[in-house]
Amino acid sequence: MQHAVRPRTLLRSGPVPAPPRRAPRVRSLIDADALRVLHSAARALLDDLPQLSDRLVAALQEQEPAYRAAVENDATGIWQEVHRSLRHSISSLLDPRGARDAARRCTWKIGATRAEQGMPLDALLHAFRLGGSLVWQGLVDETSRTAPEDVRLLVHVASDVWNFVDDHCTLLADAYRQTERQLAWRRENRVRLLAGALLDGTSRIADLPEAAQALGLPEQGRYVVVAVAGGRLTGCPGAQVVPAPGVRAHWHAGVEADYGILLAEDGVDPLLPQEQAPGVRVGVSSAVEGLAAVGEARRLADTALTLCPEPGGVIHLTEHLPAALVVSAPELGTALADRLLGPLAGLEPADAEVLLDTLATWLACDGSAQRASRRLYCHRNTVLNRLRRYEQLTGRSLSRPSDLVEVSLALTARGLLRP
Repeated sequence: MQHAVRPRTLLRSGPVPAPPRRAPRVRSLIDADALRVLHSAARALLDDLPQLSDRLVAALQEQEPAYRAAVENDATGIWQEVHRSLRHSISSLLDPRGARDAARRCTWKIGATRAEQGMPLDALLHAFRLGGSLVWQGLVDETSRTAPEDVRLLVHVASDVWNFVDDHCTLLADAYRQTERQLAWRRENRVRLLAGALLDGTSRIADLPEAAQALGLPEQGRYVVVAVAGGRLTGCPGAQVVPAPGVRAHWHAGVEADYGILLAEDGVDPLLPQEQAPGVRVGVSSAVEGLAAVGEARRLADTALTLCPEPGGVIHLTEHLPAALVVSAPELGTALADRLLGPLAGLEPADAEVLLDTLATWLACDGSAQRASRRLYCHRNTVLNRLRRYEQLTGRSLSRPSDLVEVSLALTARGLLRP
């Protein structure tokens, strides 16, 4: 039977499995008479096939809601499908060997195309069994009308008729399930392609509505991208990173990292636990507007991921913007470090390391020599003397805001970019 609505592309028909071998049985003289009666009634059914098709379509409309809707959409197509299936079935009773392959191809196609259409498998199986009952009743009625004394002989071929129905129900279910698997794979692959294009920034504007529907996310909205790497990934993207309850997200498995596209509803960025499994590194982008900007958010998440320490943790890009600037332009960061810290290269390595450590600690203490001295276990004046020595060696003034910004970035570049 054909689709009520034909899809744009039909799956290529798979191989039709051979029917299971049945134990051969020896035909008796009674069997030969039964076959004569069966063939006579079957030929009469073939002559009456249009009326038989009408009856089956009417029965389907009455008993199967799925077929009722299909008939309303495409009555002609359903009737032709029923007619073709009945013709192959009855022809198989007359010539089992000659008609078998064509009948099986017909059944396989019905199962595949109906799976594409989304008709329930139970409805299909019911339709086939209903068709089998109608054919059997037609054989009995025709024999009763033309040769009542031969009706009893049909008992000897009943198992053949119902074995045919059972075989084709099995074939129908196999075709349906195989097509379902193919469709599911295609849907999953399409979702992956759409998500990958969004994250790569290569998605076409025309594809955004489809991507939104496939990912279950609105086309317009604030989004944050999360990059996850390291640890023992389980094969389920983002399995180790659980956002706050109620956050809508789509996870995408990448080569070097997994990515989560998280919807930041009500203007609130999704929260992620700061404590992660050992070795799991997480980079969180700043928020962007709309699915079209997810590619930019992914690049920001990658930048945040590069800032994450090897032991693991969560880095929010918005909290580490100076470091993000440095790793985004490593050549410039290296040049800045050479310019601001290069004059210390003439010192003994240990002496230079003491000056740099004092400078970094003083900056971390918000410019407080007293607090820095406590961290460094030395006198406050020692801290001030080391800072003045740095100024003398480099010609920079730590009291000048522009120099202070450059020194801070240079130290960041040194910590992030040194081999």
